[in-house]
This record gives sequence, C-alpha cells and structure tokens, in this order.
Amino acid sequence: MPISAATLAALDDVSNRLAGESILARVGSDEGLIPAYSLISELLDLCAGLPALIAPLQAFHATLDARLNAAQPFDEATLGELRRLVGWLPGAIAAAASGAAMPAAEPISPVSPGSPPGEAFAPEHAPEAGAAADAEAVDAVLDLNLEENGELLAEFHAEALDHLLQIEAALLTLDAAPEDRDALNSLFRSFHTIKGVSGFLHLTPMHTLTHEVESLLDLARTGKLRLTAEIITEILRSRDAVQAMVQQITVALEQGRLPETAVPVSHLIRAVKRLAAGAGEGAKADTWNRGPSVAAFAENAAGAPRPQGTPAPGGAVLQPAPTSSEARAEASRYEPAAATPATLSTPTLSAPASAAPTPANATAGTVAAPSGQGGASTVRVNTEKLDSLMDVVGELVIVQSQLQESSKGLGGDGSALGRNLAQLTRITKELQHTAMALRMVPIKPMFQRMERLVRDLSVECGKRAQFVTSGDETEIDRTVVEEITDPLVHMVRNALDHGLESPVDRLALGKPEAGTLGLSAYHEGSSLVIELTDDGRGIDPEKVLAKARRQGLVGEGVQLTREETINLIFLPGFSTAEKVTAVSGRGVGMDVVKRNIEKLRGQIQIESEVGKGSIFRIRLPLTTAIIDGLLVRVGADRFILPSTMVQMALRPVRTSLAKIQGRGEALDHRGKILPIHRLHERFGIADAVQDPTAGIVVIVENAGRSYALLVDELLNKQEVVVKNLGSFLQNLPGVAGGAILGDGNIALILDPASLCAA
Repeated sequence: MPISAATLAALDDVSNRLAGESILARVGSDEGLIPAYSLISELLDLCAGLPALIAPLQAFHATLDARLNAAQPFDEATLGELRRLVGWLPGAIAAAASGAAMPAAEPISPVSPGSPPGEAFAPEHAPEAGAAADAEAVDAVLDLNLEENGELLAEFHAEALDHLLQIEAALLTLDAAPEDRDALNSLFRSFHTIKGVSGFLHLTPMHTLTHEVESLLDLARTGKLRLTAEIITEILRSRDAVQAMVQQITVALEQGRLPETAVPVSHLIRAVKRLAAGAGEGAKADTWNRGPSVAAFAENAAGAPRPQGTPAPGGAVLQPAPTSSEARAEASRYEPAAATPATLSTPTLSAPASAAPTPANATAGTVAAPSGQGGASTVRVNTEKLDSLMDVVGELVIVQSQLQESSKGLGGDGSALGRNLAQLTRITKELQHTAMALRMVPIKPMFQRMERLVRDLSVECGKRAQFVTSGDETEIDRTVVEEITDPLVHMVRNALDHGLESPVDRLALGKPEAGTLGLSAYHEGSSLVIELTDDGRGIDPEKVLAKARRQGLVGEGVQLTREETINLIFLPGFSTAEKVTAVSGRGVGMDVVKRNIEKLRGQIQIESEVGKGSIFRIRLPLTTAIIDGLLVRVGADRFILPSTMVQMALRPVRTSLAKIQGRGEALDHRGKILPIHRLHERFGIADAVQDPTAGIVVIVENAGRSYALLVDELLNKQEVVVKNLGSFLQNLPGVAGGAILGDGNIALILDPASLCAA
C-alpha cells in the first residue's frame, strides 16, 4: 500500500533517532535500551499495513522485551541485531515508499568502526566491567578544545545558561503541577538542545547525562511515567551538575583556564536509569505493549531528539553527525562560516543578561523571532558593552549640564542657542533613559532561585512551605539584582528556619500544616520595593531584647522602642535561634543583609506580629548608575543627598531644638525626637551656618529610623551620574560616591546610613 508523505517523514525521523541510540549503546550497559524499545514500538505503529517492515521489527521488539523483563543490559548479540536493523531500515523504508523489493539485512562487524580500542564486543565483557568503563568515560574532565571551538563554546555557553534557567523554572512548576504539559515540553526541549549541542562539541559527560535525562522525560511525555518528587529531585541534581560544567566553560572563556577536575555524573546517570527502568517495569503490561501513539511523536516534531549518528552502507554506524534536516539546521548554527542570521532561526528561550553574564570574549549572536508577523527579535550583547554605553551616556549628561550652565546669560530661551540647548537636553534625556532601560532586567530569575531554595530547605528543615510570588516581571538594574541576591538568600533561610513553625506546631496552633512564604516586587516612585512575608511565629520584641541583653549588646538600663528592638536582629553576632542548625543560628546573615542593602543606598524595614508572621520590606533605587539627588550647600562645599532617603526639609524654630544628655542635639519633629548631625562638623568645613534656626534641617530616613542633617541651603534637585571615588577614598564613612556638576565642580554623594550611624 502507498505511504503518505507524513508517514514517510515520521518513519525517517524515528529511524534516525534509533540510529542515535545505537551509538551510545554498549555491551554490558543498559544505556539506550529503554529508548530503543520505545522507538521500535513507534515504528510498529507507523508500519501498520506494511508486513515487510513489521516482521523484522516485531522480532527485535520481542528480543528487547525479553531483556527488559529480565532486567538485563545489552549483550553482543542484541547490540549487533540493533545495528543491523539500523543499517537496514533506511533502504527498507525507501523500498516500501517506491514499491521496490525489500533489501536484505546485511551482517555487520560486532565492533563499531568508530569504537575506540578496548571496546570490542568480547564475550568476556562482564556487565560490571562495562559499567565501570562507562563511569570512567563519563566522569571525565571536559575537553573544551578552546583553540578550535572557542567561538562555538561562547555561543553555546550563553544559550546553555538560558536553558538552565528554563529547566529550573519548569521543574519547580512541575513539582507543584506534575500534569503541566507546557512545563514538561519546555523542560524536554531545553535538555534536548543542551544534549544535541554538547554532543556536537564532544562534551561527553554533559552529553551523556542530558541524553539520559531526555530519555526519562520522553517517557513522561508519552504517558509512560508520572513525574514524582523523587524524579524531579534527581533531574534538579542533574541540572545542577550541568550548571557546574557550564561554569567550568565560563571560567575557560573568561580566564582561559581549562577545567582540571571532573564533575561526577555517573551516579546521576545511574539514578536516572533506575527511575526510567522502574517506569518500564510498571507500565510494560499496559502502555508499553501498545507503544507511544503517532500523535505523541507528531506533537514532538519541534523538539524531537535529533539523531546522534547515521548508518553507513553495510549497516556500520559512523561517528555522530547530524542526519535529519532539523539536526543539520541546528548544527549549522555552530559552523562559523555559516553563522548568518538565517541559520540562527531556531527559537531560543532567552533570559536576561544579568542572570548569567556573558563572558568577555563571547560573541554576540542574534536569535530570530519565531516565524509570523509582529514577533520581536532579541540580540545577545556583552554586558561590558552595556556598561561602556552607560558610561558614555553619563559623560554626555555631564557635558550637557555644563553647556547649559555655560550658556546662562548668553541668550534667552527664545534664542537659537537656547532652542538648540533645549533640543539637546531632550535628546540627552531620551538617550539616558534608553541606556538605563538596556540595563534593566526582570527580577524573575532571582525569584526562581529563591523558589528552588525554599524547596530544598523545606526538606532539610522538615517543614512544609508554599512559596508564592508576585511581580516577578518587575524590572531592575542588573547590578542591583546581582547585589541583592545574597541578602535575599539569607532572609529566605531565616524565614524558613526561624519564622515558620514545624508542621506539628502549626496544627496545634490551628494553622495550616504548610506555611506560606511570599515574595513580591513592585515599583514605588523611583524605587523598587521587595517584600518577603511569612505566616509564621513572628518576632517577639521581649525575647529579642532579653537575648540582646544576655549577649551584652544592649545595656540593662537602656530603653528601646518596639521598632528599635526588632532592628536588633541586624546586629552582628545576634541570633534568635535556640540552637545552631545547618541552615542558620550562628548570628551571621542579617547583619550582612543590612550592610549589602545599605551599600546599594537602600533601606530595610520589618513589620512583625507575634503568632501572625513577619514582613521584611526592602526599598532600593532602580539603578546605581544615575540617581535623583537633592543638591545642598554647606559653607563653600556642595553635597548630594539621594532623594529616596529624604523625607522633608524645614527651617526649625528655637522651641523645637533641645540637647539630650548623652545623645547630643535633637529636633522635636511632630512629637518624635530626631538626633541632629552637623555636616560642617563631620567634614571640617569652615564658614558654615552654626545656628540651626538660620540654616535648613533635612530629615532623612534609614532602616525605619529618621535623622536630621543640618545644611546651609537647598540648591536644587537633579539627576546625577554616580562616579566612583577611587581606592584612596573607598569606604569613607558617610560618602557613597561623587558626581560632576554642571559647572564642572565635584560634589560628594552622601550615604545617610553610614553618616548617621557613625
């Protein structure tokens, strides 16, 4: 009977995939056994009505079925039969399509021509010896061959980082919703892509591991396996191993230092195979005998496993090489001579540059949008180029301000010079905002990392936690993301270990057995707000104060407000934990949180109610490159205060001023006593205003506490480009950086957090 074009294409695809499995198969190993069984079942479905094709396939299907039932690996005879079948299939399919006579299966040598010495299919090869040889082969140091593959590795490196993010996101989704087909398909495609390209680059450990995980996921996609917490955990461990190998590639690309140690993967491969074999045993009497449907493989057309090799005339399998049109298209993306935008058309799931910066010598590559009208395209750009662009735009802003200052008195707004400067100002601002937007990235990858952390720590702490996020599409400067990740890790660990009660305690309190951790992000003015919430035990101010006094951190006679008491948890060495655990309790962490947030000119606030839970609220500037600042004068010097920390400015009256013994000058502002800090005393400035009633008091807030800064005059509010002061002035208390003003003079950017703490 005639074969339709669709069936012919499906037969060609499945037979190519079977050829790929035959390359990885070894005597004494079960690698490829289950996938081969699945592919033979698919071929049987596709060959309905073609008895000349069905008979050989059924015979080999029965052979594999017997070995699976007996839990036996490949032996010499079965592997030889598989490779004879692989060599016979292309001609048989072509003959069936044309109506010609079927070719006879030609015998092949039991040793693959591409096999290295020592891999002869000798009868004395015991399964244990084969397994040991396989472990030695995969637990090997990556051979990167930078001289020949440098550019290809750079492109693969960037793409692999994207896929690793997608893998983790998909696995966390499947952990909560195992039936989510979109997440499963995304997960399969990511492992498939890494497998294909790592094989092309001869990264054997990575290729072998991802191949096994892909085979396991294929069982889930075809309904033969249900994803469980155990399976997801093993895949997460495999993903971490791949990430460790990708990190070795990062070091090699950035520093030219080749990997010296192997990332062990053989134990992961064994675990994945065990899970796959368990699926086969449980489903053999049902789904496996029917085999996957044609529709299931048709659904996989865009992400089906690409072949790893081609059968040569006579049935011998040559070295891995792309065979299907899809595989050739993918391989062409990594051929330097053919790397044109047209060949880079395979859709790629892109992630922000901040989540995983591209190495300095990585080449930019274009990822075209999927076919269709209106699709947006993306371009990979080295992050160093973005930093350079931002620096140049910053210099342009400074020059524009200087021109504006120099033009005063030369002509009014109606003059040609005034109009041109106004146009330059508009263009400069637009360019500045565009350059800033290029640095902005979604906060989602960081939230995803926290979700993985919660999953792992829940198991370690013996607690159940539901992790809820919102606002993960919120964008923030990539440098801020990099700096805020570690503080968030500490906060999540503390919330899970200290905040949430054990399941038994929660049930006794009438709470759900599973606690809830929430992480949200949103914009508020020119700031980003990140909130971490939990419905746990809350922070008891009395216990905090009592422990602080026992540790000698607070004197016996010192009285603190509730807010000041709760903020004691930020003191170095302070911990509310009753005992030290593997997660927390050593008194390090929250002081690091506060220090890192203040370094970003941010603030952290805590709201807590005993028995109800806590809210940790972090307020950060959207970018650390350009800030809104309030320009103030003290004597002949000018300073810039970040607008995000300024509450208000006022000229105090005499009755609101007082001196408190042991605490210095203070301002009574709306019933709240605020300490006064004189900037002219701090920086040794002469000829400054001495009397507060003759100057201006600027009220700033940091970590929930307010302070008053005495200055001579408020000049104006403006955007300024933050400049580093160099190593000589690094870590100067009270100073966060410098800025060049429009008149060419330099103003120090003040850091109210360290200024008022000193």
